[in-house]
Amino acid sequence: MKKIMFNDKYSLTQAVLDGRKTMTRRIIKCPRTFRGEWVAGFNIHIRHSDKKIVDWPCMYDADEREFDMGEILPKYELGEVVAIAQSYMDVDRFYRKGKNAAYLEYLDSILPELKLYPGWTNKMFVRADLMPHHIRITDIKIERLQNISDEDCFKEGIFKWDAGQKDIPFYSFHNADIPDYNDPRDAFAELIDKVSGKGTWESNPYVFVYEFELVD
Repeated sequence: MKKIMFNDKYSLTQAVLDGRKTMTRRIIKCPRTFRGEWVAGFNIHIRHSDKKIVDWPCMYDADEREFDMGEILPKYELGEVVAIAQSYMDVDRFYRKGKNAAYLEYLDSILPELKLYPGWTNKMFVRADLMPHHIRITDIKIERLQNISDEDCFKEGIFKWDAGQKDIPFYSFHNADIPDYNDPRDAFAELIDKVSGKGTWESNPYVFVYEFELVD
């Protein structure tokens, strides 16, 4: 089983667990080499039918010739169940709070060992099979980052509030430097720069867009 990480500083993991975040965008990264040859970039192929369908990116060489089998595939597949990464310490707290006797017995048996590993406080190093929560991938698409719709901004965890002015809605995300944005896309642009690095929104990269549902 694979795992997926969401940012904790801006409460995105909790937003997933609360069902408020049901979508995530991951930047498509092109490898430097493919089968020993230098990769210059990738193309996005679009075919038209009843609706526009975007295929996976295909890498090309310095002469702009596309590689056979040179697709950049998404990390997660449609229908795949993926573990939500949390630190072992957070997992331990979750089960003790819920008093899950069976899992507590299992955790207690391996706890001394887990505390010796970086995964106790850093979820980057945890095992997927020890995670208590999972999502199922329900849709995958490719688009430019700035093509996000208002609806998708809300699926990404942006929320609306009135700030005491019911006729003037504002938009924001948890722990934002500015609590009130006039547009959900402005709020998301700031969030993605916080999560993926300053300038991410402006660079407008291609992204894999994963929509998902919380399983447990």
